[in-house]
Amino acid sequence: MTLDEKIYQYACKLPHSFQEELFDFIQYLLTKAEQQEKQDWAFFSLSSAMRDMEDEPALYSSSDIKAAFA
Repeated sequence: MTLDEKIYQYACKLPHSFQEELFDFIQYLLTKAEQQEKQDWAFFSLSSAMRDMEDEPALYSSSDIKAAFA
């Protein structure tokens, strides 16, 4: 028996109100997974864009600063 089938069997045994709560929880988990995937892609994109930048020469130094704030 697959996991999907097991989940379905257990869900069918629940009272209707709990099935609704289970459905809400599943929607919450899907939203959370989508957000995590977006974060993972954003991190991957940023890290890909920044790759090898530490090897580039510095364009400015501290002597280029015209105003200092305390």
